[in-house]
Amino acid sequence: MKQRRSRSLQWVLVRRLVFLQAAMLAIFIALCAAALWIANPTLLVDNEAAVAALKGAVDRDPDGRLVVRETEALKQFRESFPHVWYIIRDKTGQSVRAGAVPEVYSGAPGALLDAVDRASLDLKRDDMRPEAFVENTTTKAGPVQIITSTRSSREQTDGLELNISATVDVARNPDGSRNWQRALPALSLIIVTLVLPIVLVMGLATLVTMPAVVRRSFAGLVDTADQAARIDINTRGMQLPVQRVPQEIAPLVQAFNQTLTRLAHGYDQHNRFLTDAAHELRTPIAILRTRAELLTKEPESERLLHDIERLSHLAQQLLDHQMLERPADERRSVDLAELGRRVTADFAPLAIEAGYDLAFEPPRGKVEILANGSQIERALANLVRNAIDHGGGAGTITVAVDDGGGLEVRDEGPGIPPAERENVFQPFYRLQPQSRGAGLGLNLARRIAELHGGTVRILDGAWHGARVRMELPVARC
Repeated sequence: MKQRRSRSLQWVLVRRLVFLQAAMLAIFIALCAAALWIANPTLLVDNEAAVAALKGAVDRDPDGRLVVRETEALKQFRESFPHVWYIIRDKTGQSVRAGAVPEVYSGAPGALLDAVDRASLDLKRDDMRPEAFVENTTTKAGPVQIITSTRSSREQTDGLELNISATVDVARNPDGSRNWQRALPALSLIIVTLVLPIVLVMGLATLVTMPAVVRRSFAGLVDTADQAARIDINTRGMQLPVQRVPQEIAPLVQAFNQTLTRLAHGYDQHNRFLTDAAHELRTPIAILRTRAELLTKEPESERLLHDIERLSHLAQQLLDHQMLERPADERRSVDLAELGRRVTADFAPLAIEAGYDLAFEPPRGKVEILANGSQIERALANLVRNAIDHGGGAGTITVAVDDGGGLEVRDEGPGIPPAERENVFQPFYRLQPQSRGAGLGLNLARRIAELHGGTVRILDGAWHGARVRMELPVARC
C-alpha cells in the first residue's frame, strides 16, 4: 500500500489563516448587508441621475425658446421619481421649470452658482425643504444651469437616506500645478485613518486565533514527541509514526527511526556477544569444577572450589541478565507460596554449608501472580544468594511470602547502611571490594520485578540484619 504523503506545515497554516480571515470578512460583509437591508436606505444619487436625464431633453424650439422635450429617458425617470422638479436657465435669462419647485430655489441663483461646475445644495437639518443638485452643463440648447431634485419636501423620503461622498482636492501652486509636498501629510493621514482600523482588527483576530491554529496543526507532532519520550531500553525497536507529522518535520522523524533501528541492531549484537561468552564460560568452568573436586581435600582446594563456584554464579547471572532482553510475554498464573518453598529448598544445602539456618514463612492463603515463573524464581534465588554471601555466615535466613504479593528475604548479618541502599542496586557494585558476590544479584532482581510491574527495596527498621522486599501485582480473579 502506498504510504500517504505527509502534510506541509507551511501550507496548512496558510490555508487555515486565509480561511479564518476570509470567514471573518464574509461575516463582516454579511452583517453590513443585513444592517442595510433592515434600514432600507436610499442613496442620494437620484438628483445627479435627474440631471443626466434632463441633459438629453433640453433643447430649443424654432423660435429659439428654451424647452424640455419628453425623451424616453426622462419619461422613465419620471415614472421612477414622480415628485421630480427642475429649473433650467440659460445665459440670456430664459428659464424652464416643472414640478413643485420649493420657494427657496425659485429666486435668482446668484453669481456664485454661475461659477461652479456642479454642487449639492444642502439646507439645515431641521429645514423640511429638500436638498437639490445644481450643475452648469452644455446641452443642445447651449450652456445651461440645471437645478433639480427628486422630491419637493423631506416628508417624501422612505425611512432612511444615506449620503456618502468623498472629494479629494490637492493643494495647488499659483501656476495651477498640484503641490504634493503639502498634500502628502494629509493623504498619509487619510490612508492611516482608513487602513489602520482594518489592520488592527485583522491583527487582533490573527493574534487570537493563531495559537489555536498552530496548536491544532502541531497535534500530530506533539503525539509523536510523546511516543518518543516513552521509548526506553525495552522498546528500542519501536518506530515513530510519520503519518500525522508535518512534511517539514518528517525527514527528522525518519532519521530518528533509522537511528533507533541502528541502535537496536547494535544492542542486539552486543547482547548476543555477552550471551555467547557466558555460555562458552560455563563449559570450562564445569570442567574446572570437576577437576578441582578430584583434588585432595585441603584448605587450598576448598578455596579453589569456592572461587570456581563464584565464577559459575557470575556466568549464570550474566545469562540471567541476557534473559531479561527477551520479551516477557510468556506469563502464566504463578503460586508465590509454592515458588518460595521451592527456592528455599533448593538453597537449603548451600545455606547450611555456609553456616546458616534457613526458614520459610508461607502466607495465610494462596497468592497468585501473573508472571514469567522462571524469571521470578531467578529473582528470588538472587536475593537468597545475596543473603548467603553477605549475611555474616551465622544466624537464620528467612524467606517469607505474604498475601499482598510480597517476597521478603531476611538475614541477621551486618545489614546495609542507609546511604548505600540505592547504590547496591547498581550492577557490579559491592560494599566490600573483597566480598564474594559479583554485585549483580540485587540489580537483576530489581530489573525482573520492574519488568513485571513490581518493585524491590531494602526495608528500614530497628531489627538486626538486612530485609529485602520484592512486591509484585497480585492477580485478580
